[in-house]
Amino acid sequence: MNDTVTEVMDNAVTDVTNAVSDAVPTDVTEKIGLVEQYLNDLPQKALNLGIRVVLALVFFFVGVQVIKLIRRIVKKSLKRANADLGVIQFLDSLIKAVLYIILIFMIASGFGLDATSVVAVVGSAGVAIGLALQGSLSNFAGGVLILLLKPFRVGDYIIEDNKGNEGTVKEIQLFYTKLLTPDDKVIILPNGTLANTSLTNVTATDVRRLDLSVGISYTADLKKAKEIAMQELAADPACLKEKEKDVFVNNLGDSAVELIVRCYVKNEDFWPARGRLLEKLKLAYDANGIEIPFNQLDVHFDQEVEK
Repeated sequence: MNDTVTEVMDNAVTDVTNAVSDAVPTDVTEKIGLVEQYLNDLPQKALNLGIRVVLALVFFFVGVQVIKLIRRIVKKSLKRANADLGVIQFLDSLIKAVLYIILIFMIASGFGLDATSVVAVVGSAGVAIGLALQGSLSNFAGGVLILLLKPFRVGDYIIEDNKGNEGTVKEIQLFYTKLLTPDDKVIILPNGTLANTSLTNVTATDVRRLDLSVGISYTADLKKAKEIAMQELAADPACLKEKEKDVFVNNLGDSAVELIVRCYVKNEDFWPARGRLLEKLKLAYDANGIEIPFNQLDVHFDQEVEK
């Protein structure tokens, strides 16, 4: 009797199990199995990802040091070849950008990124990228033109005629050129602008002409004023002896007779000589009673006399 009851209960459980299995779709069961497998594999995948990240960071820092080493080797080679400083700076910027792009692609390939596919996508989108980077490409081309045509070099003092920016060229980089002004300010100009506008290279030659504008009173002794100015030019050590010196009337202004005091100096002596000569002329004119007038206006009134 007991065996019969047990057999009946087993049959009932089997029927219920079969009924439940028939009620649940097969695909749901498979999905549940996949989720369970994913959860089981998740710790291992996280560990693998962490190892990849650590290896990528190590590879990045090693790559940075290798890039610095390559840049130093290239710089030393260019210096031994007596390459222009601007060329060295430009090529250094270019090599740095290219090597960092290669390093990033190598690290990305370690995470499953296909570099060939990326290059193909970039190539197919070349027009859009060119339009988006039009300004940068123009600056890059301008830098290449500056290095080839050499309108100026590092160390030259230039005046950019478009907006009047001026200073000593300190660096010619991939896209920009840095100028240092006399008051130690840094001006950053796009290479495209410098390549496509007129500019004045003040230090293209070793010698520079110094013109000083000095105004004297209309009542002052003009000949004496010119003689004093010539004496100061002859006594100043910066004025080159073999070059012409001259003092002449440049303009008859509203309040003064404008004199131009002219001599030639070396480039490095220009600014010190300019300030020194102006001070000496002022003191010499004061000592000899030659007035340097300020702007003034004489007003005359005519009054009618009533009869």
